[in-house]
Amino acid sequence: MSKKLEIEKLNIEIERLKKELKKRKKYGLVWEEKPEEVVEMCTNPKRKKLPVLKEVKNKEIITDKDKPVNLLIEGDNYHALSVLNYTHAKKVDVIYIDPPYNTGNKDFIFNDRYVDREDAYRHSKWLSFMEKRLKLAKSLLKDTGVIFVSIDDNEVAQLKLLMDRQPDLFGERNLVGILKWKRKKQPSFLHNQIAGIAEYILVYARNINFAPKLSLEKIKGDTKPLFNPSNKEALRIFHKGIRVTYKEGIIKKGKYKIRTMIIEYLDDVVIKDFRTQNDFQMRAKFRDGQNNIDKYITKDLIFITKNNTLRREISEEESETLKPITDLLLDWGQNQDAFGELRNIFGGKIVFENPKPTLLIKNLIKSYTKNKSEVILDFMAGTGTTGHAVLELNKEDGGQRRFILCTNNRDENGTHKICTDVCYPRIKKVIKGYKNLKGQKVEGLGGNLKYFKTDFVDYDEPTDRNKIKLTEQTIEMLCVKEGTFEEVLPARRSLGAGGDQKSFKIFKNTDHYTGIIFDQVAIPAFKKTIKDIKGKFSVYVFSLGDETFDDEFKDVKQKVQLSPIPEAILRVYRRIFK
Repeated sequence: MSKKLEIEKLNIEIERLKKELKKRKKYGLVWEEKPEEVVEMCTNPKRKKLPVLKEVKNKEIITDKDKPVNLLIEGDNYHALSVLNYTHAKKVDVIYIDPPYNTGNKDFIFNDRYVDREDAYRHSKWLSFMEKRLKLAKSLLKDTGVIFVSIDDNEVAQLKLLMDRQPDLFGERNLVGILKWKRKKQPSFLHNQIAGIAEYILVYARNINFAPKLSLEKIKGDTKPLFNPSNKEALRIFHKGIRVTYKEGIIKKGKYKIRTMIIEYLDDVVIKDFRTQNDFQMRAKFRDGQNNIDKYITKDLIFITKNNTLRREISEEESETLKPITDLLLDWGQNQDAFGELRNIFGGKIVFENPKPTLLIKNLIKSYTKNKSEVILDFMAGTGTTGHAVLELNKEDGGQRRFILCTNNRDENGTHKICTDVCYPRIKKVIKGYKNLKGQKVEGLGGNLKYFKTDFVDYDEPTDRNKIKLTEQTIEMLCVKEGTFEEVLPARRSLGAGGDQKSFKIFKNTDHYTGIIFDQVAIPAFKKTIKDIKGKFSVYVFSLGDETFDDEFKDVKQKVQLSPIPEAILRVYRRIFK
């Protein structure tokens, strides 16, 4: 082959590759995916383990059975989120997380090792970690839900691109905004370039079309001016009957100076008994067009003041209008406040270095809150600030909000295990009360808490034996899903045992029941038991396939909602762990 022909073939191949690359070009992030042990244990087909929940009974806190039950889950948040994808899919209103900032200063652990600044894959590991958890978290949000993610300069750019562009995450169009939170009063002047005092909070909606306005207050003020100095001058017509703040007189036609603006009456205006007696025209820089002016006149909202200017009262509709929060959060609590809160709760002990202040989380939740019964999730709960904030809000406004906190129990600096030594004790003290640094008793806020740990079921293949094993270990998951924790009727035997005894369990809350049937032979006995119980039932029936036994329940179909187990759970896990 001649050299010329070789060059021609090479050029043809180069052009082909260029076209292929052009097709693949996408705007977004590219990183080297790093395997994560907590994920591998759920996805490796040879030694697969499926996460479940196990309640720690001696950590239960109940102060009022009529109030909602909050959840604290101890375990890796990947496993906790996997379970919640079954129990709380599209049930969460607000997510707040304070993830590791990946500063390289022992704040981010990947595969049980701290990731330091010199790690060549530092950003790839962090992005791999965040992408998996944000994907699971999105599935939990309602269509109207929002997520708040705290972050600083180290990863804010990468985080935004990840959430904007990564498939199955939130997407650029669902960005609500980026908040700047003033985290300290005074900067450290040891910085070489810029002394930082702020962090960021990225806010995304699951669906921007349904996202509520984030607001803490309604529009203030009883009146508004009709004029705007920045607008163009325009002519407006006013009909007689406009209210006036003085009883009698005449406004002579002509020009009048209102601060830096000139308004001009083109007609004399006769006033008697606090009302104008004739139609008149005005020239000025009006805020509104003639159609709106006519509406205000019809609703009797416009009045003339003593200095001959016009204002209007705020309408009833406007008085209910919410004022959006700004993207600069100046008085929403600071790091020093958060540090002091923890020391006060723990009798002066330093149990964590960089917690978030309760006020910050309260305001974020409150800015979303519309009916005060929302579900709030923090799957990087740390010291439990989010739970504390929810309890305070409920105490302040009588709300029925519920929180779900997820955190591991890693030993922080060899001193405190974050879940059992910090998060749980803090929530317990806040619920029941404690003595502050001055020895004064701080009254408890009340509330209920259930404490769970993630556990695992070996499930290397979908055999009948493994399905039975998984079913036996999912009772707590089903109770969490339905919010029914009070046992009404215990099972008389476990699944798979011999004999002709009937096997099922029943749990309840104030107005709902959950039935778990471990053997289809027990269906008649179960139906007989619930016959005289008033209320709706969610019924889970063990099935080796996907059968729900609708025919067996057709005589009580108005009373029960049927689901097969473990198939309903396995469907979720197949999607997650594919």
